[in-house]
Amino acid sequence: MKKIILTAMAVSLCLSSLSAAKAKKAKQVKIGIAKIVQHVALDDVERGVIDAVKAAGIDAKYDLQNANGDVNTANQIAAQFRDERVDVAVGIATPIAIALANTMKDTPIVFGTVTDPLGAGLVKTLEHGERNITGMSDELPSVEHIKLFKKITGIKTLGYIYTSNEDNSISGLELVKKGCKEAGLELVTQSISTSAEVRQAAEAIVNRVDGIYLTTDNTVFSALPSLVSVFNKAKKPIFSGDVTGAKNGGCFMASGFNYYKAGYATGEIVVQILNGKKPSEIPVRFMTQPSDSDLLFDLDVAKACGITIPEEYLKQATFIIENGKLTEK
Repeated sequence: MKKIILTAMAVSLCLSSLSAAKAKKAKQVKIGIAKIVQHVALDDVERGVIDAVKAAGIDAKYDLQNANGDVNTANQIAAQFRDERVDVAVGIATPIAIALANTMKDTPIVFGTVTDPLGAGLVKTLEHGERNITGMSDELPSVEHIKLFKKITGIKTLGYIYTSNEDNSISGLELVKKGCKEAGLELVTQSISTSAEVRQAAEAIVNRVDGIYLTTDNTVFSALPSLVSVFNKAKKPIFSGDVTGAKNGGCFMASGFNYYKAGYATGEIVVQILNGKKPSEIPVRFMTQPSDSDLLFDLDVAKACGITIPEEYLKQATFIIENGKLTEK
């Protein structure tokens, strides 16, 4: 009888342990994801993060927030995530990442699509994260972009619109200046502070430039259709560093990494943290593989601008727009 009782107790303990392990495995985590503004590229980043976490088999509940381009709202969202005690906070774009970093000192923070994490003060080195912060940078090869733009179009004067209160835009401006210097182009700039100013800024410089280059400026891209309208009417080419937004048509060409893949890479960092790795142990991620990037040409815009695209570049394109139709190669 004693042997039977002991066996029963052992089975009971084993079942209890299995039940506890199962409960631990099934524990739902809470992830806060905030973006500085809503547009297609940042929406793709958000979607990529969620898909990466799901693919890892993690049961997660999300608090999805949009600061609508307002820094004060970004700070409020950061405070909300802190009070909710989210397991990980994801900041998409520089202003929201800074707001999270300034507010949440203990919660793991993963930044996504931050052009210059060093300049923004999020990390002190790219080799590893800083305290509770790490993430993914979307720094563009702007110097190479500008040289390619000149080679294909023959422009002599380049326009650039940037948001004066966004760190990533200021960093982008320095790269654009360098690109113009190396390519022998005259640069005409126009600063803005809100998306409502994009059309006016475009109208202010369109007659002074041969074409315009766009970096990953979230405020500009949130009002991209208004800029496209101005430059298309003037029959002057646009080179976009964001392929996602250019898929809607109107940009002569676009080259840049795939934002969904960037979001997925950001999500993989979130997964590492949820699996026990410290942010300070994870290096800043860059999208450097050829498969990470896309190249788009809009043949309708090229025709309107009187530009002939060399066949060698058309062969490299991953997306072509012709007669208003987008084709993926």
